[in-house]
Amino acid sequence: MTPIQKCIVEKKSNLNPIWLMRQAGRYLPEFREIRSKNQDFIKLCLSENLASEITLQPIERFNFDAAIIFSDILMLPYGLNQKVEFEKNFGPKLGNLNLDDLKNIDEVDFSFKLNSVYKAINITSNKINRDEKDLIGFVGAPWTILVYMINKISPKKKLKEDFFKDEFLINRLLSIIDKFLKIHIKNQVEAGATIIQIFDSWAGLLENNIPEYIYIPTLSLVEYTKSLGVPVICFPRGIKDYKNFCDIVKPSAVNIDYDIDPKDIVKNIDIPIQGGLDPKILLQDEDTLEKETKKYLNIFKDHPYIFNLGHGIQPQTKIEMVEKLVKTVRSFN
Repeated sequence: MTPIQKCIVEKKSNLNPIWLMRQAGRYLPEFREIRSKNQDFIKLCLSENLASEITLQPIERFNFDAAIIFSDILMLPYGLNQKVEFEKNFGPKLGNLNLDDLKNIDEVDFSFKLNSVYKAINITSNKINRDEKDLIGFVGAPWTILVYMINKISPKKKLKEDFFKDEFLINRLLSIIDKFLKIHIKNQVEAGATIIQIFDSWAGLLENNIPEYIYIPTLSLVEYTKSLGVPVICFPRGIKDYKNFCDIVKPSAVNIDYDIDPKDIVKNIDIPIQGGLDPKILLQDEDTLEKETKKYLNIFKDHPYIFNLGHGIQPQTKIEMVEKLVKTVRSFN
């Protein structure tokens, strides 16, 4: 059993497994070299050999305890035939929605369109030591996918004013999203993913209707993923009440963001914890990085804990700082 599996399944503490969100990405020179020759992000995600190579780059450099497949949460709307493109210095742009078209998409067509993602997972699974390292597949949470599909661009700090005006569209779309997220999860597990992480990137936007849009839809995915025999980690970024989320949704582990006091988390949450360190700490000096890293390790020393960040690693992060981080975590007693 891998260190992360021992932490999640057996609830062992003092193992200090480590991986980083967005570890396969823009801070790595070897990734930037590939990206410079592949300008279309969606096509890059759908190139199974390149996606696998990118996934393994941080493993080869830093020997993390898990690889996370190089892909994107917006592969879900792409698989549902909504246009998805990434504009430089802007972010994702999604096309218009046609509910009738969405209702006519079947499982075979969806899986075929995303088959390269599953091939990349399978290729990667055959290249790592599965007794020592996990391969993480992932999806966006239903709420976050709903936000992108209706908002069509990143909401940044708020949703467009008429977001909730069409209740029929929202309810029908949530049902479709639930169905195809489960298919996407199943396909990733069957291809070789040993853990699924659910990213609710825009959970913090909601002040009302949290049970309706976050708890209930995410619980449906968590229960389904557990039924496949793999652990599921949830990251409800920006949510105010982590305890209530964990009590209701019951993930195998929960990733906390950097705005949350870890001391409150360790007092109130019994399940394994992941993450928390502010990625901007990696942009400072080594002494600050070591101090802040050990702060989290000390707080969670008697609690099952997977070291990670409170958001994705930033592209300007220096390789030496990641090396320092890994060394600090590995040497902690």
